[in-house]
Amino acid sequence: MRQKFGLLGAFMLALLAISLFSASCSKNDDPSDNDFFVGTYKGSISYNDGEKSITDDDGRLTVVKVGSSYSFKFGTGIPDINNVKFQQQDDGSYVSVGEGVTGITIDAHSLKMLVSNDDGTWTANCTR
Repeated sequence: MRQKFGLLGAFMLALLAISLFSASCSKNDDPSDNDFFVGTYKGSISYNDGEKSITDDDGRLTVVKVGSSYSFKFGTGIPDINNVKFQQQDDGSYVSVGEGVTGITIDAHSLKMLVSNDDGTWTANCTR
C-alpha cells in the first residue's frame, strides 16, 4: 500500500512540474515578465568569425533568462551569447545593452539580432 501511495505521489509531482513548466514557457509569455524563462525562437540564424561561416535558414535559438540576465543558445555549432542585459523600449520590446552585445531586440513573439564584436558576428530573424 505504501508503494502505491509513493508511486501516486511521484506521478502527481511530475504532473505538477510539467504543467508549471509548460505554463511558464507559453508562446504568448513575454520573457521580461518572468525571473525564469526558457523559450525557443525559430528562423534564420548565422555566425561568422572571419574563419568560419555558419548559416541555418531553419535554425533554433533558445533564450534562457535567469533574473535579469539572458543567454542565447544556438544550435548548429554557433557559439552561445551569455549574460546579456536588456532595456525596455516604448513599444514594449526590449533592446540589449552593454559592451559587445548591442543589437538584440526581443519580445514575446520575435527575436532579431545583429551582434558584432571581437568574437564574431551573429544574426537572427526568428519568431515563436
